[in-house]
This record gives sequence, C-alpha cells and structure tokens, in this order.
Amino acid sequence: MTNIVNHWIGGKTAEGASGTYGPVTNPATGEVTTKVAFASVDEVDTAVAVAKEAYLTWGQSSLAQRTTVLFKFRGLLDAHRDEIAALITAEHGKVHSDALGEVARGLEIVDLACGINVQLKGELSTEVATRVDVSSIRQPLGVVAGITPFNFPAMVPMWMFPLAIACGNTFVLKPSEKDPSAAVRIAELLTEAGLPDGVFNVVHGDKVAVDRLLEHPDVKAVSFVGSTPIARYIHTTASANGKRVQALGGAKNHMLVLPDADLDAAADAAVSAAYGSAGERCMAISAVVAVGAVGDELVEKIRERAEKIKIGPGDDPASEMGPLITKAHRDKVASYVEGAAAEGCEVVLDGTGHTVDGHEDGHWIGISLLDRVPTTAKAYQDEIFGPVLCVLRADTYEEGVALINASPFGNGTAIFTRDGGAARRFQLEIEAGMVGVNVPIPVPVGYHSFGGWKDSLFGDHHIYGNDGTHFYTRGKVVTTRWPDPADAPAGVDLGFPRNH
Repeated sequence: MTNIVNHWIGGKTAEGASGTYGPVTNPATGEVTTKVAFASVDEVDTAVAVAKEAYLTWGQSSLAQRTTVLFKFRGLLDAHRDEIAALITAEHGKVHSDALGEVARGLEIVDLACGINVQLKGELSTEVATRVDVSSIRQPLGVVAGITPFNFPAMVPMWMFPLAIACGNTFVLKPSEKDPSAAVRIAELLTEAGLPDGVFNVVHGDKVAVDRLLEHPDVKAVSFVGSTPIARYIHTTASANGKRVQALGGAKNHMLVLPDADLDAAADAAVSAAYGSAGERCMAISAVVAVGAVGDELVEKIRERAEKIKIGPGDDPASEMGPLITKAHRDKVASYVEGAAAEGCEVVLDGTGHTVDGHEDGHWIGISLLDRVPTTAKAYQDEIFGPVLCVLRADTYEEGVALINASPFGNGTAIFTRDGGAARRFQLEIEAGMVGVNVPIPVPVGYHSFGGWKDSLFGDHHIYGNDGTHFYTRGKVVTTRWPDPADAPAGVDLGFPRNH
C-alpha cells in the first residue's frame, strides 16, 4: 500500500480533504513510493487561520521562551540528522553525504535563531530635545509563508522558519510536492521541542495552494526560492496583494579561471561545484570561463576527474552522484547536451546515455562537459539544473568579466587566481550577489545573508542573516517626552527638590 504524506496543521497531522494527490518517486528506481495530499483553498485557509490564532500568543511571547524552544529543536535536529538525510535521499535522490551536508547548513540558521536576542535589540537616543528620547524597536509581522524548492527540502525551509518564528511570527510552509517528507518530520521535531500548536504548519500542494498563500489577506510576507520565472510571478502576485516578498530565482553561476591559477585546484573545484548533487543547486557552477591559454589544459583536467565520478543510488555509500529528481527533468537536461553540437559546442563528455545496472528505470544521466560554448547556445543561456558544465574562452580578464556581467543572472560567481589585485578587482567589478575567491560555491555562513542580483532575486531583502531578521520584522520608532517629577503641581510631593 502506498504511503500518504499529509499536511501538518495546528501541531498534528491533518489528512488531505481535497481528494487530490501527487506522486512522490524514488528517483533511483523510478518507483512511486508515496502519495502527497494536495491542499484545497479551504485547507490553506484553515492553516492560515490556525497560524493567525497562534500568533496572538506567540507574537507576545518572551524572547527567552522562543529561544528555549529553538535550542531544544536544535538538539533534536542534530540527533535526527541521519534520519532526515535518509528521507531526502529517498525522495530527492542525492547521495547521503550531500543530504547530511544540507541538514548541517540548515542547522547554521537554527544556531543564528537561537541567538536572536542580539539581532532584535533596539536603539535609544536620549535628550534629542529637552527631556525627549527616541527609541526604535522591531516587531513581528504576523503570519508569514515559505514556498520552497525540491533541491534542498530541509535546508531551504530552515533558511526561513527558524528566524521567522524566533522573531515572533507564525509560519505556513508549502514545500515541494516532489520530496515532502523532510518538512513533515521537521514539523514533528518542532512540536516535540515544545513549539506551541499552530506556530509552524505545513500544507502540500501545487499552484492552487501557492496562489492562495499569495492572495490570502492574513499572510503578511512570503519567502520563496526557485526558478526565475516563478520567482518573478511570486514577487508580482504577492506584492500586488500588499505582501512583503523575498523571491530568490535561478542562476547561471560562472567561474573565471585566470592564467596564474592553480589548475589542479580549479579543476577539482569545477568538478565538485558543477556535478555535486547532480548539478541540482542554484549555486552550482555551470559555466567556466577560461582566460588565455589555460583552456585546453583546464578542460582536460576537468574531463579526467569527471570521468571518475561514481554514479549510483544515493543510499549506496560508494555513490558520489545520484539521479535527477524526475524523468521529465532528466529528459530536459539531456536535451541541452543532445542539441549542443548543432549550436557550435564541442561535446567533450556526453552523459545522456548513462544507466545504472539494476536500476535501469531510475532517472539517470551521466556527466556532460561542453567546451568552446558560444554565448548564443541554449546550454549557456538557460539554467539547466543538471550535471552539465559549459566551458567558454576569453582572451583577457576584462573580456571574461564583461562576458559574466552580460548574463541576466547574478546569483553567485567565483574567480580562481593567485593574484590578490585581480581578485580584489573582480569582487568589486563583478555584478553578482555572492562572490568566491578560490571558493567555487560561495554560499554565505548563517550570519551573513544569501542572495543574488539581477534576475536571481526579486524583492529588497536577501535571505537569512541580518536581512532575514529585518525581513521578518518591521521597525517602529517611539518618541517620548516625560515631565520631570520636580515640575509636579503644587500639593503633590514626590520627594524631589524644587530648586534645580
């Protein structure tokens, strides 16, 4: 009998009532292992109503109460990280070590939320005029929502809800319907940690659930991570409904390799950043720009390393790369490689025919490496979200930077060089929100914020870090004048001298 993943509303499982379900597949076998309930408008409304009711007390709760719950949750999450990683591997397909790394990066934001006291401190100016003080404070918004992608079913929700609830908000999560189980298990751990019922809720679904969250008058803010077209839609629709929005979109992350770079280190970095998690990362390096004469040697080093990657089921300890999330996505990724030669690319490695013995029905694709890719090729222009690396050539540093800055995306980028002056120029001149210097995937630690530029971000705030705290709170400034007790009317003696 197929398992069913239901919603989590008000601190307990809420069985799906719409009668609509979606399949959840094991990508390594192609087998449908689970059904996930899709929420109707009424079910979304119920979750929001429960969250709104919970906000009446949670929004007034002490910082000590909130952080106590979060500390307990952190301990439970740490204790169950292997279990959550196994859920991710079973539904997403990534290898277990990748899944464990995802949970670890999510824990960083929980750590940040546990110390929210410091970030929520206000400011005070005294005597701005005679006996007039001005203070600023930050207060929660109310009910906030998160809409998260399939590629990081535990980490990306943890980019959002720990800070949101630490700030005093209540939360409704709509995770990807492709791998929903990790979100529900996290909800169970939050309840076990003592989070009051209704503060954190999970509704599954498709566009019906998403659109209702974007339209609902009681949802005050929406956080989103996904593709650029959907991020643009989320931002436009939610903003039109008066909501605060942070919508992180897609990417085409470049790595600029200068002639003085350590090519072995650059090749190692390119392989791990392009093919790790099967390329299903918004921070994956999908384009290497080789400057000067290093291109041929660099491509050869990448090819040698890529050919050795062990592809197999994510629960096999020997596997270094797993399958793609769905067959449809696998076929789309393959189409970019199959059409590359006709668009002028040199196909160095073609992984489209790859299969895994004993798992022939899995969503497999091998490593692909394209060289001398023109900027007009679809494989360069689109976010492929798979294990396909494009190598482009540039004659000079300036030409390479101009090529990267011409991209409509500005999520992350990296430079590999031994020259500090070139690295310094690059970090100032490049048009991207996150920059790595000899670091291929410059995902910020939890206390710095994550976010791109241009078509990689819609909204004013990056996610987590200080930006996250500001996004989930709103400022209030209070100007106060109190009469001096010595000026009290005659006949009232407060014990203060009258000559001052």
